Amino acid sequence: MAKLKMKSFTIVALRKDRKFLIEHLQDSSIVQLSFDKEANDGFKRIDLSSRRQVFERQKANADKALKILDSVVPEKSSLLSSLSGRREIDPDEIGEFSLIAGETTDVCTDIISLDRLQTENAAEKVRLKASIAQLEPWENYDIPFSLKKTSSTAIIAGSFPYLLSEKQLAEKIAECKDLVFESETVYSSGNITCFVLFVPKQQEQLADGFLRSEGFSYPAFQGKNEPKKLIEQYRQKLADIDKADSEAKEKIASFADMREKIKFASDFFAIRADKYDAISKLDHSEHTFVVTGFIPEEDCGKLEKICKKLDMCEVVFEDAGEDAPVKLKNNKFAEPAQGIVTMYASPGITDIDPTPILAFFYYFFFGMMFSDAGYGLLMFLACFIAIRKFKPEPNMRNNLKLFEYCGVSTFIWGLVYGSFFGNAPAVYYNHFTGANITMADICPWPILDQKNDAMTIMILSVALGLVHILVGMGCKFYVLWKNGDKKGALFDVGSWMLLLVGVAIAAAGAKFGKTIMNIGIYIAIFCVAVLILTQGRNNKNIFKRLLSGVASLYDITSYVSDLLSYSRLLALGLTTGVMAEVFNLLSEMLGKSIPGIILMVVVFILGHAINIGLNALGSYVHTMRLQYVEMFSKFYEGGGKPFEPFTLNSKYVRIKEDNKK
Repeated sequence: MAKLKMKSFTIVALRKDRKFLIEHLQDSSIVQLSFDKEANDGFKRIDLSSRRQVFERQKANADKALKILDSVVPEKSSLLSSLSGRREIDPDEIGEFSLIAGETTDVCTDIISLDRLQTENAAEKVRLKASIAQLEPWENYDIPFSLKKTSSTAIIAGSFPYLLSEKQLAEKIAECKDLVFESETVYSSGNITCFVLFVPKQQEQLADGFLRSEGFSYPAFQGKNEPKKLIEQYRQKLADIDKADSEAKEKIASFADMREKIKFASDFFAIRADKYDAISKLDHSEHTFVVTGFIPEEDCGKLEKICKKLDMCEVVFEDAGEDAPVKLKNNKFAEPAQGIVTMYASPGITDIDPTPILAFFYYFFFGMMFSDAGYGLLMFLACFIAIRKFKPEPNMRNNLKLFEYCGVSTFIWGLVYGSFFGNAPAVYYNHFTGANITMADICPWPILDQKNDAMTIMILSVALGLVHILVGMGCKFYVLWKNGDKKGALFDVGSWMLLLVGVAIAAAGAKFGKTIMNIGIYIAIFCVAVLILTQGRNNKNIFKRLLSGVASLYDITSYVSDLLSYSRLLALGLTTGVMAEVFNLLSEMLGKSIPGIILMVVVFILGHAINIGLNALGSYVHTMRLQYVEMFSKFYEGGGKPFEPFTLNSKYVRIKEDNKK
């Protein structure tokens, strides 16, 4: 098909209708809005950032609540759930949701509050466990840390950061001359010795000074309870926290049936935030507002119908000009390959839409590289079933369609090469019957054997590459001619196309006769002469003109290089076939016993699964390379800006296509 012709539009309507209009434009997804950085003369912008921020916060809360809910009650999903599309809704459901948005917002707030409680509890548990760990050495100490003195005695409890026996402890303290004391070890292990020291009250400062000089430290705890009771209190608090956490998790889990509503809330708030963001960028006067943007020409009638719903509204269409975004539209055969084009670059202002051409060659070359009828059949059936069973998103659907068509091409090329899971039919027939047949004997049509006919396939690959390159050059010829550069089309492109054809005819002459070869040589000589005389036509100096023409012939090396790149059509097809045969051979070696047959099936399945994974990926990448490097380089400029409609940017739901106005 082609690039859709774009129009720019300007809508002027009453200010009271702005929400209605913006919402309908958002629902319809037919326009791309454009905004000037500043308001035009006579207009102003309205600051709606506070409203937008409210919706953004609510969306963030909904997303956070979903994340928390998923961590507590993971959503059940299968390996194939990623193929399923978002839940479809009618546009009217978005407006209806506003009636229950408050309830859902409250649920999100509750979930976040419960999660915050768990976070705070986790921090408290860490603190309590650390306190218990510090108190455990003092568990047998039956005096409160707050009790420092009696009427005549000072009580000093603390620790040394090294291990001391009871005797060593007494000897260490005895180093303090004139100190009268009694000591008792409470705990000693590893690198700590906890003890209590009893000294006369008048010697408290003497004891304190000495102990500190030896690395003594006091416990970090105070209170009227003994350490054992403190430990019991902390452990009870841990138990209470665990119970509170369990109750919080149960409460969060009870909101699992609200998951879909919370998802809807996230999308609802995102849509509303986008709406207010758009309104804040529009030009407003006292009574009117202005909307500008781009729209495909085929959708102009839909926009006019929307505008007719307003009391007073005027819409004006104009040619979009060179700044217009690009929107592509293709038939069902080519549309799946559209993503490959946009992955490279959207068409520029002078480009044609290469999607139909790319689609044909992509399917064709992919099948030639993957080249196994069994693999192609599996690929086709898997994609066919996935599309109809899971009803995937448009992008995923196009990707599946792409591989569905590639599967058909692979199946056909597999028949050409006589490959069905490699040579599996022949191998297993021979294995169980003792016969000695080949795939050529099984297939009722002549086949190309990838090993024995490698040179034939190589010539075919290069010939197909020449056709591919000529098609790309033909596109360039068309673009130049359409844009009025007829000399460029004839001399810069046409001459090279004819030269390549002449060389191909001359090469074919080696097989079909000298007359054919001479025809090709004459064509090539004529084209060389044309190139020498025309490639420097912009130079006024005749010698520079001829020199430029001769130098242009060096480009033949790039064409030769491009043609050789198509040898990968042989290489990847041969790789697929040989790997398949290797796995068939390995499975056959396991014998005819029951265990051997079971292992044969396992090796067959695993081996071919590996082969499919590796070579499907290789075919995908190398086919894409042939399009981008060998063909696109001949005519495609790219650089276009893709059409980005103002739409309902939702993550969890999508509007039914049939209901878009």
